[in-house]
Amino acid sequence: MIDATTGHEALSFIDGSSGYNQIRMAPADEELTSFRIPKGIYCIKVMSFGLKNAGATYQRAMQRIFDDMLHKNVECYVDDLVAKSKKREDHLYDLRKVFKRLRRYQLKMNPSKCAFGVTSEKFLGFIVRQRGIEIEQAKIDVILRMPEPRNIHELKSLQGKLAYLRRLFSNLAGRCQPFSRLMKKDVPFEWDEVCDKAFKSIKSYLMKPPVLVAPVHGRPLILYVAAQERSAGILLAQKNDEEKENSLYY
Repeated sequence: MIDATTGHEALSFIDGSSGYNQIRMAPADEELTSFRIPKGIYCIKVMSFGLKNAGATYQRAMQRIFDDMLHKNVECYVDDLVAKSKKREDHLYDLRKVFKRLRRYQLKMNPSKCAFGVTSEKFLGFIVRQRGIEIEQAKIDVILRMPEPRNIHELKSLQGKLAYLRRLFSNLAGRCQPFSRLMKKDVPFEWDEVCDKAFKSIKSYLMKPPVLVAPVHGRPLILYVAAQERSAGILLAQKNDEEKENSLYY
């Protein structure tokens, strides 16, 4: 979904206004949400946050509403909607189609959380633009400010943050390999020089994070494969107009 948003000259990011509350509960299910207060017994008539299948139900509804537009000029993730146009001059036309569809189903958006006709914006934790995908600076800063882990819980927190960024991380498994022994059961947590060197290597990499460029249809792809004793990785690349190689995927 993130990859499909890159390579477009104009983007509009549209956020639903209390999106879940715009989906009506099935009449047969309303009584299952009943609750009692001093004034009487009430039930929920619209889908609310906290219901087990609320997210999946909303996603399914949006996919049905925009079925013929998905992956062409629309991408949606729950209540985050992206209208995209390969050419800027087509964007107003594409937006009209999106809003016409929203009006048909009486869906309301939150204008204070929308951005129209932009070239880049945050989407699902990354910065997407015509050129490609970048790591959101706020996520980088969180890791750069982290002190060395003092226990297994802090190490798991670090690895969880890195796992989210793995698609833009060259040889992440190899860089994190020194931490693996600390995750084993009944092994005392001892942060040594090898772990410290690996931790600093990760921070150094994030000081100049790569941009994953959107692939150009029809151009040859280049695949690099690297294998070490305890890790393996690949890099998918493609040459640009200047014959320089751009990274597409790690």
